[in-house]
Amino acid sequence: MAEKQETRVEAPADFNSFLGNSSAVEHLRTAVAAGRFPHALILAGPRGAGKYTLALMLAMAIECERQPRELHSYNPALGSNGQSLASFCGRCRNCTRIATAFALDDEIDKAVAAREELREVDKKETRVLIQPHPDVLIIPPDPPQLLIKLGQVRTLIQSANYLPAEAPKKVFIITASSFMKEAANSLLKVLEEPPATVHIILLAENPGELLPTIRSRAALVRLGALPVEEVEMLLRDRRSDVPPKQRTLIARLAQGAAGRALSFDLQGYTAARADAMLLLRQATTEPDHTALFKMTETYRAGAEGQQKTTELLRTLTLLLEDILLIQSGTPELVRNTDLRAELERIAQSVSFQWIEQASRSIDQVWSGMRRNLLRSLSLDSFAGQLAATAGQI
Repeated sequence: MAEKQETRVEAPADFNSFLGNSSAVEHLRTAVAAGRFPHALILAGPRGAGKYTLALMLAMAIECERQPRELHSYNPALGSNGQSLASFCGRCRNCTRIATAFALDDEIDKAVAAREELREVDKKETRVLIQPHPDVLIIPPDPPQLLIKLGQVRTLIQSANYLPAEAPKKVFIITASSFMKEAANSLLKVLEEPPATVHIILLAENPGELLPTIRSRAALVRLGALPVEEVEMLLRDRRSDVPPKQRTLIARLAQGAAGRALSFDLQGYTAARADAMLLLRQATTEPDHTALFKMTETYRAGAEGQQKTTELLRTLTLLLEDILLIQSGTPELVRNTDLRAELERIAQSVSFQWIEQASRSIDQVWSGMRRNLLRSLSLDSFAGQLAATAGQI
């Protein structure tokens, strides 16, 4: 088997390279410069909006040995009045070590591979943690369930109780809002009485997944979506290899997320979408159980099957949203523009209640994945529910 190639991820030169949401970014930079950065911050926004990139840049600004500052000129539209904005040098020992974590997927792969080399008894107690710097700890969802687990939060709490070793503060970045119940309750304890030297940054696509008690103890900053036209211009400038028609499609499918657009795997997406469309046709127009079972059988156990199922569910959610947009009289907002004619036919054959029930069923499949249920059976059951309700609702 060929060894997986590491992804080379360049660290941003400065905050000016961050795309979009300038007002939110400047607000956070001002807070860092003034020493008012919150002990707990929720960075919310769609997948690919740059939440992790911004969190790591903020960590560099907090920990940078040189602490460079920029003076922002007055701008009435942004409400800025010449305040000092924090930045980072990108060259000091703290910055360079933190910057190694920009290639998060590679770091996670290394941590998982190291865990696989342990004895079975130790493997069960070892959690995936990324620590590029003694005072910066990154906590991703732990495979295979892809949840933030109790052992990870306990490590955070234990580290938070000690003073920083080499930097001004301790920074913890939790990269997802999907917590095990015990882990969420444990995190709440440190949020209630955070040490003065600790900053915890939680990344969330949907802050509603977090406990209300966690949300109430953290500042919330939302990263909004970029306009489709702006994303398309970005693709034209940075991905000239992509044909114009594909640029338009990717710009819509990226849902305003610049990072997601630049790394968008259109071939992988269309493969997942073909399976998602098979599920929809099975439920609404072309019952073909043989094709359905042949497709769902490919969604096996393991990390690869989990990723494949995740992409299928996300794609299916987008298709359902497009159908809902057509039914609501706003077809110009449809993301899957190349399938618009077929989606319009499906929209005529299903009701709003059916779409609502389909969305609930997707949530059930997500829940089953977290409980390690057999994915192919979960998808078969999901398809059966869609078909059973298509003519009833």
